[in-house]
Amino acid sequence: MTHKITLLDRVQLTHDTHHYVFTKPDGYAFKPGQATDLAIDRDGWRDEQRPFTFTSAPEAAALSFVIKSYSDHDGVTKALSDLAPGQTVLIGDAWGAIDDKGPGVFIAGGAGITPFLGILKDRAREAKLDGSHLIFANEAPEDIILQPFWEGRPDLKTTFVVGKNAGPAHREGQIDAALLDDVVDDWEGRFYLCGPPKMEESVAELLAARGVSGGRLIREE
Repeated sequence: MTHKITLLDRVQLTHDTHHYVFTKPDGYAFKPGQATDLAIDRDGWRDEQRPFTFTSAPEAAALSFVIKSYSDHDGVTKALSDLAPGQTVLIGDAWGAIDDKGPGVFIAGGAGITPFLGILKDRAREAKLDGSHLIFANEAPEDIILQPFWEGRPDLKTTFVVGKNAGPAHREGQIDAALLDDVVDDWEGRFYLCGPPKMEESVAELLAARGVSGGRLIREE
C-alpha cells in the first residue's frame, strides 16, 4: 500500500546527512530497525523508490528518517536534501529483517547506522542499553552521525573507527580481525550488522570465523 506523507522539518546533522520529519499516516505501524521504500512525489521521481530506515519511535506522532545525501550524482538522496517543508513523498508499508532481538554488538558502516538508530534509541528510552556495544566505522570523524548522542549514553559501549584524521575518541583503520579481537568482549552473544555490501560481507566472514552465525547474526539478507 502506498502512503503520501508531508515533510514537516529537515535538520542538518553532518555535512551530508539530514534528519527528516514527516507526517504519519493513521494506523501506520513498524518495528524499530525496519525500513520502507520511499519515492519523491514529483513527476519523473515517483518510480525511483529507495529504502530508508525509520529512526522515530513506533508510537511517535510523526515519522523520522536520517538520510545521507550523495551530492556527486543527481539521485534520490540529493533530491531529498532539496525538499522544503510542505512537500510530499510516497512510502510503502514497513519491511525488514533487522529488529530488536536483544542486547548485542551493533556493527555499522556509514549510513548503515540507521537501523540501529531506531533500535538503540528505543533501548535508551527504556533504560535497556546495558550489554550493548556500538562499533561504528566512517571515513573521517566529521562523517560520524550523532556521535554526541552515542557518547552521552553511559550504558552503551562505543568504538568509533575512522579511516583518517582520528582523534582521541577514535580508532584509525577499519573493522578488521585485529580490531574486532581487541574490542569485542564476548563472542557468544548477538551481533547486528549493517553497512556497505563489501564491508558487510567482510565482517560477516570475520564473525563466522569466530563462531557467530545463524540466529546470532542479525542483518538484511
